[in-house]
Amino acid sequence: MNNPNEEIPDEPPVHRMFSGIPTAPPAWAVRALLALLGGLAALWYLRGILASLRSLFIILLVAIFLSFALEPAVNRLERLGLRRGLGTALVFLVGVGALGGFGTLVGTMLAEQVTAFSENVPSYLRDIDMFLEDTFGISDATADLRAEYDDGMARWLGAVANDMARFGTTIVNVLFQLFTVGLFAFYMLAEGPTLRRTVCSLLPQHRQRAVIEVWDLAISKTGGYILSRTVLAVASTIVHWVAFEVIGLPSPLALALWVGVMSQFVPVVGTYIAGSVPVVIGLIEEPVHGLWALVVIAVYQQVENYLFAPRITAQTMQLHAAVAFGSVIAGAAILGVVGALLALPAAATIQAVVSSTAPRHEVAEDLLDQSRERRGRRQRSERQAAAGADAEHSET
Repeated sequence: MNNPNEEIPDEPPVHRMFSGIPTAPPAWAVRALLALLGGLAALWYLRGILASLRSLFIILLVAIFLSFALEPAVNRLERLGLRRGLGTALVFLVGVGALGGFGTLVGTMLAEQVTAFSENVPSYLRDIDMFLEDTFGISDATADLRAEYDDGMARWLGAVANDMARFGTTIVNVLFQLFTVGLFAFYMLAEGPTLRRTVCSLLPQHRQRAVIEVWDLAISKTGGYILSRTVLAVASTIVHWVAFEVIGLPSPLALALWVGVMSQFVPVVGTYIAGSVPVVIGLIEEPVHGLWALVVIAVYQQVENYLFAPRITAQTMQLHAAVAFGSVIAGAAILGVVGALLALPAAATIQAVVSSTAPRHEVAEDLLDQSRERRGRRQRSERQAAAGADAEHSET
């Protein structure tokens, strides 16, 4: 039995060291941890929602681009006395008809060329055999190719020709699949003034002016982009149509439309895609025709770049070539093909907004003159040093 008067020994040092530490974390730490976990979960859930709605955002972006591009035409029809809704419907019908006609003409032309190539493959192979046998003494060099062609190549080329014949119908089907884009763009156009009033009603008056100015700039630049591309496409189509008729290419109008539309509305690589088709078709028909088509396309491209395009774009959309190239690459990296197509009007709008809002200062010409003098002295000293080194080397 313990003696009540007996002294209790001191606690061990380790026990005294940890005796003041609480066994449970403080309440604020628990709340902070729960808030952090809840925020991460909410962000993850929001990320999933945004990823699911990405297609809707792209549809809205394309619809906004279409509404901006077509609004100048709708406004002109409205000033002529046509009701805005009817004018919007008329503009949409013209656009759908133009795309459908382009797809039908180009699809029919490609189908005819593939069919002709399929029918002429045996004669091409016989000509190759005759050339190799007469020149190098090699007989039946293409026997395996002829057997393979007879087995499946003809059927495959025939299927490709049928698919290209349905190219115009495919374009129409795609247009119907993009009905949502057209519906959004239609309502944005038909209800443009009402939509603008609704947006401005949500903002204070000192913000409304900035919003309206940016809105007008976007419409002006996007509409100018479409107008300039359309004018250049029409000019390119007419010139190439006449040239292809003179050269003797098959389906000259369809080929000219292909060159005009693809070279103007497909950024960066459109010129190469546009020129490859008539050149290849010309080479298949007659090699000299393909060479003449290449010469015509190259010469017209230079004339357009240095004569037509600067005068037309100066009135519609001024954009430096480096800025245009960089914007197309950035747009393609962000949104793919859609981003590449929307990059140029977006870059032109941003450039116009920055130019109209950024402060401007007078350039100090004396500083530029001093900089030029320093560069001149540096270049002269470098040339003198190089001349001295050459003289020393020649003496040794």
